[in-house]
Amino acid sequence: MTRSTDFALFNENLSDEKLSREALLGTNIEPSYSGVLSFVRRKYSRDLTHADVAVTGIPYDLACTNRPGARFGPRAIREESSAINWGTVPHWGFDPFDKLAVVDYGDCGVDSSHPEKIPDEIEAHISNIINNDCATLTLGGDHFITYPILKAYAKKYGKGLSLIHFDAHYDTWNDRAGKIEHGTMFYHAVKEGIINPKNSVQIGQRTAIEDTLGFNVLDNQWVHEHGVEAVAQRIKDIVGDNLCYLTFDIDCLDPSFAPGTGTPVIGGLSTYQAQRILRGIEGINVIGMDVVEVAPAYDHGAITALAGASLGLDMLCLFATKLK
Repeated sequence: MTRSTDFALFNENLSDEKLSREALLGTNIEPSYSGVLSFVRRKYSRDLTHADVAVTGIPYDLACTNRPGARFGPRAIREESSAINWGTVPHWGFDPFDKLAVVDYGDCGVDSSHPEKIPDEIEAHISNIINNDCATLTLGGDHFITYPILKAYAKKYGKGLSLIHFDAHYDTWNDRAGKIEHGTMFYHAVKEGIINPKNSVQIGQRTAIEDTLGFNVLDNQWVHEHGVEAVAQRIKDIVGDNLCYLTFDIDCLDPSFAPGTGTPVIGGLSTYQAQRILRGIEGINVIGMDVVEVAPAYDHGAITALAGASLGLDMLCLFATKLK
């Protein structure tokens, strides 16, 4: 083999590791500007045999009540994630992919011409992953998707799960009509016993609500006044060792940090505060995670998608701390 041929093969391998790599562990350095998109350049695969976590997108936004566009969130988050994985993650102090076998599972197929079938399709998609003893990091999509995801997790792990919920909104609006909507899904999750609000916590809320349904609430004022270390400790005290699901609506962040979302509200968290809180709950018994409501059409310089990708990487680090 000539030197030029060898160099050409080297360059070719650099651009398609997401398709060609065999080992699921470890980090290989690749150009961030080329190749197919996958979350933090992990291998695209639907083979979960050796996977600890599957990253999957749910490009769905038919349940939003304000600006649509979160269906494009998974693609935008994947694109920005290509430039943030270079091995050891700052402040965590380790490379999560030395511990976690992570694949990008691709997206859930949703048929928008039959919206009434989509919740069941999402639940079946997630169940197919977690029934292979593989956790999920889901990229939304509007926040309604968390409801069928939680239903899938409850079927595997039992009801009464704890929820760690970052958001500008409570998403517990009374809905006896059973609407498919991104502001009512946790009302149903509580009423159906899927999550236990007494051992669950909401962080960053700054909108009105009739009834918090017994959730522990650390609203935006509490966060800003008490600081990130107190928030993290309070989360750990509330959740304890319970199995918990972590959901992060990107509008929890202030619009100055995340303008690309459907229902922005001023007075939110900074990206630094959000990351510090996630790092402060290291060791918590998280079983599944999502980042939702990134709507790139309203973004500026892709900073919202970058925030979503970075928080997703932090979530993988958080999950990896369980393996110590």
